Amino acid sequence: MSQAVRYERREAIGVITLNRPDNRNSMTPELLDAFAEASAQAAADREMRVLIVTGTGKCFSSGADFKATLQRGGQTAPHARSYAMYEPFLSLLDVAVPVIGALNGHTVGGGFGLALVCDLRIGADDAKYGANFVKLGLAPGMAISYLLPRLIGIARAHELLFTGRLVDGREAAALGILNRAVPAASVMDEAMALANDIAAAAPLAVRATKAAIRRGLELQVREAAYVEAYAQAETVASDDAKEGIAALLGKRTPVFTGK
Repeated sequence: MSQAVRYERREAIGVITLNRPDNRNSMTPELLDAFAEASAQAAADREMRVLIVTGTGKCFSSGADFKATLQRGGQTAPHARSYAMYEPFLSLLDVAVPVIGALNGHTVGGGFGLALVCDLRIGADDAKYGANFVKLGLAPGMAISYLLPRLIGIARAHELLFTGRLVDGREAAALGILNRAVPAASVMDEAMALANDIAAAAPLAVRATKAAIRRGLELQVREAAYVEAYAQAETVASDDAKEGIAALLGKRTPVFTGK
């Protein structure tokens, strides 16, 4: 079987590819473990000047695999199990060079969180983007409630996170979630062109600039994801979450009771 996630370098450009299109590149244990390994390879690659993260198929990532498990970590506390679900994707924060999300298709839930951890995003104009956690009876994870307001403003983030509404690529670009939206077939070419522009700049200066921007914005993404994990762990155990996930799998509208 092919690798669930693979890392390669094309001259100065590193590429991480989510490679389980049959399962919409969802967050299965197999894919998460493979992502952590690929991310570590990228972080250790001193010849790389820019990293692109992309997927195969019609989804960049659909987020959690609701047929499997929403938490990881065995016998640890509930919030730690929720955080462990996102930790492999958060390992992208260890990459010192600019990271471009080449969002080849639908980017939802935890997959949307992975996209937000990237520094830049090129997306398919006809794909769907967003965090639909509340429609499943869940609180957000992976620091989405921390990152999205900083990206598009508090009021717009409130609307998207409180309603769970997904937006298409054109609206995502207008809101500032995407740097630009292009036809799906052009996403990788557009991302490579941007990566080559960045790679042509002085690499030490680019790394220092990325670090300075993060310091200036006081981006404490891992800490925010850990705080979110408490709320997500509570909601995972709720009746509403059971109803929301059952409704999703049954392709029906959920009926929430607030319990």
